[in-house]
Amino acid sequence: MLRTRVGYTGGSTENPTYHNLGDHMETVEVDFDPSVISYGKLLDVFWASHDPRERPWRRQYMSAIFPHDDEQKTLAIGSRSREAARRNGKIATEILPASRFYLAEAYHQKYALRGRSELLKEYEAIYPSFGDFLASRAVTRVNGYVAGYGTCESLRGELDGLGLSPAGRKRLEDIVCPHDAKKGKSIGAACPAG
Repeated sequence: MLRTRVGYTGGSTENPTYHNLGDHMETVEVDFDPSVISYGKLLDVFWASHDPRERPWRRQYMSAIFPHDDEQKTLAIGSRSREAARRNGKIATEILPASRFYLAEAYHQKYALRGRSELLKEYEAIYPSFGDFLASRAVTRVNGYVAGYGTCESLRGELDGLGLSPAGRKRLEDIVCPHDAKKGKSIGAACPAG
């Protein structure tokens, strides 16, 4: 995955906002490199990340997939069928054609990272333009790590490319690898990979 952005789609209201969504849904837009991860694998992550049998209490919270072409639509329908069979029940997730995506307000973007002010400040200094901040692969990755997605091992493989200061690296290590932090380990070159 290269980057994610949160926003609104699926409806007809022009220029929706969080307080005026109209008929849109809250969504996540995922930019990905198909040579690194397939659309099918992204669908696997989608299904594993929520209970697709639950009906939302409001349209804005419904579970939906928005394929961008016929191939994605075919894969989405097939994955929904497999998920229904696996769960022995009806799936509430809808498959809807992709429509215009409206970017959510800045305070909704990289929500988990916003709760880690020391890391957020480093990235805001690196990317003073909000557009550059939002487009950053490093910001997306760190947001995922602080939200609990990713392992200590995967962090070890990419920590050097995340652009953090030594203090920022240590803070991220402490968040992602709390057991290593308790033992006084660091993810630097001297740390064993196990």
